[in-house]
Amino acid sequence: MNLQLKSKMALVTGSTAGIGYAIAKKLLEEGAQVIITGRTQERIDEAITGLKTEIPRAVVRGVAVDFKQKREVDSLLAQVPEVDILVNNVGIFGFKEFVQISEEEWYNLFEINVMSGIRLS
Repeated sequence: MNLQLKSKMALVTGSTAGIGYAIAKKLLEEGAQVIITGRTQERIDEAITGLKTEIPRAVVRGVAVDFKQKREVDSLLAQVPEVDILVNNVGIFGFKEFVQISEEEWYNLFEINVMSGIRLS
């Protein structure tokens, strides 16, 4: 498939594993340059190694960011002020009964699952 993504810059949040990693990989296969994110530099480095092993011509870099911290999202935006493609993939969840989720946990979920996407968009 040719999605005409050569020379396009993509940012994929939550992309060191799972669905985010698969999205980053597909974008790289299509010729896009990709910025991945993860919570630690170690996970980013592992993901980049994997992506470059699978796609030797990949142009990929990563930024460690905790999306519940506004200052870290602001830092990401300063490092990556403009992209052609934004995939807001980062998200968290937990297996708890609704009534057992504390107010603090709701705020944490909201910061990561909602506000991170708003701030990046």
